[in-house]
Amino acid sequence: MFARLVYESFRRQKQRKLLAGAAITLGVTVATAMIGVATDIGDKINRELRTIGANILVTPQEDTLDVEIGGVNLKPPSDGAFLNEADLPRIKGTFWHNNITGFAPMLPVTVTLQRDSETENLTLLGTYFAKKVSIGKEEFNTGVRTTHPWWKVSGAWPDDSSRDVLIGERLAAKLFAKPGDEVMLSGRQLHVSGILSTGGIEDDQIIAPIALAQEILGKPGAVRRIYVSALTKPEDALARRDPKSMSGPIYDRWYCSPYPQSIAFQLQEAIPHSHAEQIRQVAQNEGAVLTRIEGLIFLITLAALFASALAVSAAMATAIFERRAEVGLMKALGAGKVAVASIFFAEATLLALIGGFVGFAAGALLAHQIGRSIFNSDIAIPPVLCDSARALAGDSRDRSNRYVCWKRCCHSQRSAT
Repeated sequence: MFARLVYESFRRQKQRKLLAGAAITLGVTVATAMIGVATDIGDKINRELRTIGANILVTPQEDTLDVEIGGVNLKPPSDGAFLNEADLPRIKGTFWHNNITGFAPMLPVTVTLQRDSETENLTLLGTYFAKKVSIGKEEFNTGVRTTHPWWKVSGAWPDDSSRDVLIGERLAAKLFAKPGDEVMLSGRQLHVSGILSTGGIEDDQIIAPIALAQEILGKPGAVRRIYVSALTKPEDALARRDPKSMSGPIYDRWYCSPYPQSIAFQLQEAIPHSHAEQIRQVAQNEGAVLTRIEGLIFLITLAALFASALAVSAAMATAIFERRAEVGLMKALGAGKVAVASIFFAEATLLALIGGFVGFAAGALLAHQIGRSIFNSDIAIPPVLCDSARALAGDSRDRSNRYVCWKRCCHSQRSAT
C-alpha cells in the first residue's frame, strides 16, 4: 500500500514532480560543475600563474646580516658570499619536490669589453638556460626558460655547455651587435647567439652560461642567488604565523602545507648557509587571484543550491496543501504522523536520487565543456562529488586521515634533513 500511494502521487502530479525534479537537477548540475572545476583546475590555474615568474628567492645567509654602526654600512665592498652549485639538486629533494617547477641560479660578474682600442666594464650574468640536472635516477630540465618565461630572444638560445652569450637589446643597440657577431670579454672571444629582451636590467647586460661566469670570476661552483618557481597555495592566517612560535600539530600542519613561507623554509633546510624568502609581489598576487576565483566558484555553487532548495520547498509545500484532504482521510483511517510524513519523505528521496544522478551526469558534461572552452584543459570529475554533503562539507574521517599523513610525512622529512 505504501508503494502504491507513492506511485499514485507521481502519476497524478506529473507536472509538479517534474518541476521539483528539474530544480534539483539544475542545482546539482551547477554544483557538480563548479566543484569539479574548483577541485581539478586549481593546479592548472596555478601553473598558468607560474608564467609570472619565480616566486621564491634563495640567497647566501651572510647577505641577510646587516653590519651597521651609526647608519654606516661596515660590510666590505666585495662580491659577497656564494652558494654552492652542487647543492642545487637538493631543491628537488625537499618534501614539495613535485611543486617545484623550475629554478635558475644567477652569478653576476664584472667583465671588460674590448672593442677597437677602448675598454668598457659591463655586467655578465651567468645562469642556466635549459640545463638538465640529475636528481638521483631522474633528470630535471630547468633554467631561465622555465622561471623567466617573459625573456624573449631574437636569434638562438645558447647551450648551457657552450661559450655562446646573449646581449641585452639596449646594450646591443649601443654596440651595434647582432646575432652571429663575436665579442671580446676579459680576454675571451665569445659568440653572440641572440639578442635578449626582458624589459629589465638584463637589457643592459650580457647573459652567459653560469660555467663561463664562474670561470671569469675564478670561483668554480659559485652561485650568487637562486630563483625558484613553485606551486603554492594562497596565504591564510596560519601561513603568516612565525614557525618559531608554533609547536606540535600546528607546526606540522604549517610545515606540510604548500605555503610560500613553508616551501622557502624547507629550501633553507636543504641548501646549507642559505636564506630563502618569497618574492611577495609575485606570490601574494597569485594568492589573491586564486582566492578570488575560489570565492566566486563557491558563491555560484551556494546560489545554485539555494535556488534549487527554494524551488523544491515551494513545490513540496504546494503539494502538501493540495493533498490536505488525502492526508485527512489517512489520519481518519488511523494513520499516524510518522506514516503520513514517511510518504512525503519517500517522494522527496526519490526526486533527490533521480534529480541528483541526472544532475551529476549533466554537471560532469558542463565541467568538461568549461574546461575545454575556458581553460583549454580536460576536467576530471571525481565520483565522490556524487555525494553532495561530502563534496561540500568534506568527511571528518578523511580529514583526520589526511592529518595523520601530514604528520608522518613531516616527521620523515625532518628526519631525512
